[in-house]
Amino acid sequence: MKKKSLKTQLSLAIALVVLITVALISVLSNIFINKKFKDYIAQQQKQQTEDLVSSLSQQYNKWTRTWNTDFIHTIGMYALYDGFIIKVYENDGASVWDAELHDMSLCTQVMADISKRMQKKYPRMNGEFTTKEYKLKQGKDEVGMVSISYYGPYFLSENDFKFLSALNTILVSIGSVSLLFAVYIGWMLARKISGPITKTVKMTTEIAEGNYEIRFSEHTGTKELDALVSSINNLASSLEKQEGIRKQLTSDVSHELRTPLTTIGTHIEAMIEGVWEPTTERLKSCYEEINRITNLVKDLEQLAKVENDNLKLNITSVNILEVIDTIKDNFETEIYNKSLDVSVIGTASTILVDKERISQVIINLLSNAIKYTPDFGKIVISLEDYETNLVIQMKDNGIGIPEEELPFIFERFYRADKSRNRRTGGAGIGLAIVKSVVHSHGGKVEVSSKLETGTVFRVILPRK
Repeated sequence: MKKKSLKTQLSLAIALVVLITVALISVLSNIFINKKFKDYIAQQQKQQTEDLVSSLSQQYNKWTRTWNTDFIHTIGMYALYDGFIIKVYENDGASVWDAELHDMSLCTQVMADISKRMQKKYPRMNGEFTTKEYKLKQGKDEVGMVSISYYGPYFLSENDFKFLSALNTILVSIGSVSLLFAVYIGWMLARKISGPITKTVKMTTEIAEGNYEIRFSEHTGTKELDALVSSINNLASSLEKQEGIRKQLTSDVSHELRTPLTTIGTHIEAMIEGVWEPTTERLKSCYEEINRITNLVKDLEQLAKVENDNLKLNITSVNILEVIDTIKDNFETEIYNKSLDVSVIGTASTILVDKERISQVIINLLSNAIKYTPDFGKIVISLEDYETNLVIQMKDNGIGIPEEELPFIFERFYRADKSRNRRTGGAGIGLAIVKSVVHSHGGKVEVSSKLETGTVFRVILPRK
């Protein structure tokens, strides 16, 4: 069976739907239009009443205990022309503004016009002007009362009647014309929808072939299609960025391994050939280089474990404050050597988390804060306990992070200062681990920073 293109299928489907819809509208509109329009008018008038009450409530100033009578006057006059006669009172019954006192003749004329029009068009309705009172509130406090009079149960303006009359005529005309253009409209809509989809398919094909620089720059004018196009563009951008990170990763890892391996190789070769004696200092130097390689491998293993097992959390009830105090004590030597002022503020109830992994988050953040805060600097760890989540904030007055680097600092092996080597700046894995652990708990991590001012990390953990 020959497959039809998306454009053809959409054209036929839309044309059929339009044909059926127009036919149904033409047949049923005269039956339902009056009833539905009356229901609509009644609902609109109810909404207008609620809007009036809401607007008038806002005109009371709690602090000065006064009303904005100028604005109430404006609201009242607009309401009057719409068929609503309002009177605003204080809680004690004192009048604030009264439409009838302001312009009695206009109120009488409005009431007479509406009554005459409704009795003429709907003599069986037996409508009349009714008055309802509503309390004016700001929050839970009552600040006054408003009396609203209108023709009930609903009323139509002269323009409403003209609209009803013209609508029936217009529907018949539109129905006839729409039938002629149904197929054309269906074809145009199908073209508009299928065009971007076809281009998107071509984009995904090129992306699959490794062309990550391709982008769809046009706007379709359709929300869902624009979202699809944006997603594909984001995918291409993400893949392009990941490709750059992968290349950088290859370069970083090769550099991280090449340097210590070269050092070890040259030292051992020199000792084997008798150029150097295998002294304790030289063996110690080789041992330090081996440790560098070992630590790098450990970092990689740790990140892999977090990312591969992030759903296998050992959830227990944990006192975060105790965890932070313990970790702070473990960094006592580093803190003392730099004469840092590290304080913990706030309290928090227990929370269900994986203690080991959340500890790693705090260790990584505190380690970074200590590393990039100058001597005699200050680090503040604060806890904010909320009903739905717990926030751990790590704030320092260190060197800060450039604003353009902030979106990338949680990428693995990314280091804002490209000049830092592993001895001083690490491998760029710590923050990647922080992000993975926090996300595995259903939380999120935020960062803000300013050069030469400091950095703030916020870890938000949801309560289960």
